[in-house]
Amino acid sequence: MNKAKKLLGLFEKTMHILFAACGLVAVAFVLIITGYLIISGLPAIKEIGLKEFLLGKVWASTATDPRFGILPFICTSVYGTLAAIVIGVPVGLLCAIFLAKMAPKKIAAVFRPAVDLLAGIPSVVYGLVGMILLVPAVREAFGLADGANLFSAIIVLAIMILPSIISVSETALCAVPKEYEEASYALGATKTETVFKVVLPAAKSGIAAAVVLGIGRAIGEAMAVMMVAGNVANMPSLFKSVRFLTTAVASEMAYSSGLQRQALFSIALVLFIFIMLINVLLNFVIKREKK
Repeated sequence: MNKAKKLLGLFEKTMHILFAACGLVAVAFVLIITGYLIISGLPAIKEIGLKEFLLGKVWASTATDPRFGILPFICTSVYGTLAAIVIGVPVGLLCAIFLAKMAPKKIAAVFRPAVDLLAGIPSVVYGLVGMILLVPAVREAFGLADGANLFSAIIVLAIMILPSIISVSETALCAVPKEYEEASYALGATKTETVFKVVLPAAKSGIAAAVVLGIGRAIGEAMAVMMVAGNVANMPSLFKSVRFLTTAVASEMAYSSGLQRQALFSIALVLFIFIMLINVLLNFVIKREKK
């Protein structure tokens, strides 16, 4: 008996150590990436100047007199991500509500695999389909010389963030205790009122997590938007070809060298800081609402 207890205690300690090690590995990777980006990105910022780098409107990294202003990339990434979230979040949330609370089981059983399949499609496929179907459609619909622009990128990003928002939001909605709904029905509320006034507020922390994942997917996407946005360093306009922070790094890293390469690492550092700030801000809002 004592031997069995000792073995059980040893197993528990081993599992605690294993879990702690896995947690430390995750933290270590974040610290390593952060440190590497800071070490690689700061030299270019010091040489170019923080104001010129962040607020400069001209990016000409291969010119005789190179310029390294990334304000067009920052504005494009912010505008494109916000617009994709504005489109994608309501559609994804309503779809999650339908699957979790409204759809018959047979219909939900068909829709869920479709959402999972949408999540598994590689980003390059989204870009390829957008380039072949969406870009010509936008060009003809709005009478443009080129349909590869910010509008096309927003549509592609909005579609790409749907699976994350739908899956996580549906899980959060299904996790709300049934007693909440039963109490609402007992007070005379309809099913729609119960979903929007009881279940939805109770699941808001999970929905907020879905939005964070959607923002991360949208702001970090490179290949798909490179194929549909035109990849030109313009200040953002809805029907102009633009370049995002991610595509600026991806499109030039292969042939970059010297200060140009360092500036690309600086762009990656700015992108990393953006994502960290978004996560911190949303976590702060969620914790504040809980209190």
